Amino acid sequence: MESFILGSGLRVVASPCPTETIYLGLAIDAGTRHEYPAESGMAHFVEHLTFKGTSSLTSRQIISRMESVGGELNAFTGKEETVYYCSCQRQYFRRAISLLFDIVFHSTYPQTEMNKEVEVVIDEIESYRDSPSELIYDEFESLVFQGHPLGRSILGEPDMLRSYKTENVCRFVRRLYMPSRTVLFVYGNIDVTRHINFLERLLSQVEDCRPDGVSGCQEMLSLTGQAQTEVTASWKMTETPVSHHQAHVMMGGRAFGGTDARHLALFLANNIMGGPGLSSRLNLALREKRGLVYTVESNLTTYTDTGLWSVYFGCDHSDVARCKHIVENELHRFCSAPLSDKALRAAQRQLSGQIALSYDNFENVAIGMGKRMLHYGTMRTKDEFVERILSLSAKEVWEAACEVFSPQRLTTLEYK
Repeated sequence: MESFILGSGLRVVASPCPTETIYLGLAIDAGTRHEYPAESGMAHFVEHLTFKGTSSLTSRQIISRMESVGGELNAFTGKEETVYYCSCQRQYFRRAISLLFDIVFHSTYPQTEMNKEVEVVIDEIESYRDSPSELIYDEFESLVFQGHPLGRSILGEPDMLRSYKTENVCRFVRRLYMPSRTVLFVYGNIDVTRHINFLERLLSQVEDCRPDGVSGCQEMLSLTGQAQTEVTASWKMTETPVSHHQAHVMMGGRAFGGTDARHLALFLANNIMGGPGLSSRLNLALREKRGLVYTVESNLTTYTDTGLWSVYFGCDHSDVARCKHIVENELHRFCSAPLSDKALRAAQRQLSGQIALSYDNFENVAIGMGKRMLHYGTMRTKDEFVERILSLSAKEVWEAACEVFSPQRLTTLEYK
């Protein structure tokens, strides 16, 4: 694995991969939390519009550019980044790079295309609202991070989206879509250093400036050092009426950011509590032993300066109180004493195996590599990741869990 910075300020991270397919993309420091209040949903809207035409390509040409050679082009928006990515055969590396640079740095965002695409995004919003088991995650995050940009919906609101004009979109892009805020990631059997001159030529006409004199990051630091101070006082319960067969419940609160040394210990604790394995404590307690739920899981979302930990389950309306009580008991039991050496080793072995298997998904590995360089400026191999998990002590895991799992620190959201 190697990284370097081009003269334009673009960071590049590359790693070999034992396949003739290459996975590459651009990770941009432009997510929901970078939006101003009057720009809600803008980062995601821009992601959609970036495929609608550049100064040299029409939307149809963008679509066919990689598909015509069997490749794939896609994108997604998160709270802290927007990622455009591509997979193709190795011989089409320069075609893919040229296309990515063109749509990211030379899109034109015509109003006619905006008027059509806004309805597509609004359909996406409405379809999401039709699924309470998905919508509850968004609303829970809004509850926990209320009043902060991290609490905003990535998709935005229909009325505000319909009000955006080309000049609004261009102002957002000029502020955030710059080489110095972007990471090019490449995962595949290719020597990227041989293409440096080509990359520099593609970027030679791209400006890296902030015309309005605003950094675009002023809200990024507002949660630094506050995650645990606020989680201790965050208990609340909100009920939202819905007409569905099941009740949907989320319990959790703020957690550690990615720069906090404790976040990997919490990562392991979360995997024990409600990770993807059927042997997780919550799955055993709620489903296997009592048959109260079909789905129960705990999730850890890590941002640069804070995080979100939560438990989700769906159950019959009459079983909500019982399920909540069982979850609280499991959390209390976990926090009552550190894991035994045997239990710790078993948990570490399980998570290490899951990590190893996840590295077979080359596309996710590539995207993860780009996001890590974007947010933390570092690289981490699979072996380094596993070694860090195996080095955790029972005391570290226990102390991290006690900070976040304590039942009296939970926020609860119920769809009943």
